[in-house]
Amino acid sequence: MAGRIKDSSIADVRDAARIDEVVADYVMLRNAGGGSMKGLCPFHDEKSPSFHVTPARQFCHCFGCGEGGDVIWFLQRHDGLEFVEAVERLADRFGVVLQREEGGGRPEPSQRGPQRSRLLEANRVAQEFFAEQLGTPDAVVGRRFLAERGFDQASALHFGIGFAPRGGEELLRHLHGRGFTTDEAVATGSVAMGRSAYDRFRGRLLWPIRDTSGGVIGFGARRLFDDDKIEAKYLNTPETALYKKSQVLYGIDLARREIGRSSQAVIVEGYTDVMACHLAGITTAVATCGTAFGDDHARVLRRFLHDHDEFRGEVVFTFDGDAAGQKAALRAFAGDQNFASQTYVAVEPSGMDPCDLRMAQGDEAVRELIARREPLYRFVLTNVVGRFDLDRADGRVDALREAAKLVSSIRDRSKVEAFSRELAQMIGVDVEEARAEVRRAVARGPATSGRQDRRTPEAAQAPAAPERSKVPDLRDRRFVLERETLKLVVQHPEAVGSLIGDVGEDDFRHPTYRGVWAVVDGAGGPAAAHTDAGWTARLRARTQDAEVARALGELAVEPLMAGAAPTQEYVAQHVYGLQELTVQRRIADLKSKLQRTNPVTDATEYNRMFGDLVALEQQRRTLRERAVG
Repeated sequence: MAGRIKDSSIADVRDAARIDEVVADYVMLRNAGGGSMKGLCPFHDEKSPSFHVTPARQFCHCFGCGEGGDVIWFLQRHDGLEFVEAVERLADRFGVVLQREEGGGRPEPSQRGPQRSRLLEANRVAQEFFAEQLGTPDAVVGRRFLAERGFDQASALHFGIGFAPRGGEELLRHLHGRGFTTDEAVATGSVAMGRSAYDRFRGRLLWPIRDTSGGVIGFGARRLFDDDKIEAKYLNTPETALYKKSQVLYGIDLARREIGRSSQAVIVEGYTDVMACHLAGITTAVATCGTAFGDDHARVLRRFLHDHDEFRGEVVFTFDGDAAGQKAALRAFAGDQNFASQTYVAVEPSGMDPCDLRMAQGDEAVRELIARREPLYRFVLTNVVGRFDLDRADGRVDALREAAKLVSSIRDRSKVEAFSRELAQMIGVDVEEARAEVRRAVARGPATSGRQDRRTPEAAQAPAAPERSKVPDLRDRRFVLERETLKLVVQHPEAVGSLIGDVGEDDFRHPTYRGVWAVVDGAGGPAAAHTDAGWTARLRARTQDAEVARALGELAVEPLMAGAAPTQEYVAQHVYGLQELTVQRRIADLKSKLQRTNPVTDATEYNRMFGDLVALEQQRRTLRERAVG
């Protein structure tokens, strides 16, 4: 049993290990003046940097949460290490030879299981073994896979790509030969335990997944052979003491410094996409490993983005243009407020991911994809709004209501106003109308009382099936003109016969009144009634719908609002007034469409619609003049 590390050696480690260098592996530090540096605290969420590091005193402290200590404390606290493990890792990094006391002494705390340093070393040995295997004859399929995607030998070497032999025990034997026990091999996740220990990754192409300081913590494995018994295209290291998939970002070791320098992070969907971006010059690209981008991933990025209210960078998500990509965008929008930085989305119009795009069009196309990014909120709102027919008034109402749910979910109230204006422009409604709907969505609040609504904007991925809405009251003030006109048609068909010719089904918004008109029209219209005393009975006989039949009965006996036989002026007022309302609705629809059309890029369509609008306005004025005599 190893002896206890001497106090003098621990002191040597504290003297040699530069705390600013160690902390900088996890936190983007900037000069704070007075010999101190500061960044976002890695131990609690914050918007402004309050974590200070003072190299001269070899000490760090957060003024937000109160955490602080020396370099050994930081490594223990951040990576969950035992004291001895932290000392040993720092000694390895800064070249300190540890002296130990003679004799067994009491066991070190780190001896209760495989030390983190041992697991990292085992993974490093495994990565080197896999990389060597990529050059063997058995790995020709893996090399072909890379070549077909535009990655040469130098690319494979840069990213540390390897190949796992198909046998099943080659890695385990190699680790044994390098002095690692079976327990240590299994603890890395690269070896699994069944009836006996065996290699987890067999016959697959492997990407080493590293932590922010460059240590190998796991692997991502791509299926190559049809006879692979594991159907999953990608297989990742399971959860281990080193590998926590909710916190892991592939490529962070290569990207973190450039992320800090440029204050930009690009989030792609796979290992080959990260490679394509880096080789194309987008060296801020990272990817999650077999899981959706979540809050923990955001916390990792924020530390390197130097993401806070005083200095805002940008986070760019890349998604496929299909339904899955839109779903991913909604998830990202749900976590948008994890960042002080502006969030963007970059989607290639034809649906290609960065790897395919680089193969088809070259490095410049990948750079242009990121350069053409658009705000994430605009992309999400556009997709939600796009599921509705905005040329219909009810479609605009539904789109506004659905999109307002997204806007109302934003915790950063400073963004709500901008989003509301953008929403009004997209749908083609007044800004105040959009603001009002957002306020109503906020007031409605959670769907379940007494419990916080945990739904994300993903719930808006597709419009919910509308509830069977209650038919509006027939005497609703909105339908007074429709009701009175139909009373004239039913009770005095001879009076309206010459004026009603241009009236159609679209002039009636109430579904029951529309049904009454359909019955009238099917009977030949008012002109066919003449002085037929059985006109009303004939209409009732043609009616199949109970609601329409009931309405027809009311219309046949209810007195006119005029209280007497209708004059020609009274008939004109209602018939032409009804048609004027229809034209006004068409004008509103066209104005909405004009508001959504760019007069520069869509000049022909814009001018055509403008001409239609002028004609409709003239028609409305003519009907108004006829209605008032």
